[in-house]
Amino acid sequence: MVGYIKGIFRGLGSLLTGMKVTFKEFFTRKITEQYPENRAVLKMHDRFCGELVMPDESKCIACGLCQMACPNSTIKITTEPVTDPETGKTRKRLVKYEYDLGSCMFCHLCVNACPHDAIRFSTEFEHAVFTRSKLVKILNKQ
Repeated sequence: MVGYIKGIFRGLGSLLTGMKVTFKEFFTRKITEQYPENRAVLKMHDRFCGELVMPDESKCIACGLCQMACPNSTIKITTEPVTDPETGKTRKRLVKYEYDLGSCMFCHLCVNACPHDAIRFSTEFEHAVFTRSKLVKILNKQ
């Protein structure tokens, strides 16, 4: 009988804790963004992951670390071997950097894996299209 009474009081304590959070949230000021009208002044946070971009193609060394780090295989890198005439060494050259925005999880693993900071996420978030094929982006300028 004592355990039953203790259980009731524990349950009430838990209920009051949840009600305290709900009651506090009830009186906080709400912020509503009027999205289509305020496009010009809309401020996105720096950590927002909207779309993968390659601002400077020359930074990419075509190492493939971003492609290996991607859990969904949304990044496909096409490379070709190039021989340096001065040293005679063979290195990779980026031919095509393909990114499928439709299957991206925005997990940021590809950006963290890039050793030269060649790719980053922009704050672009409007990606409404009619066909999924338009969500496949080529990031390098070819």
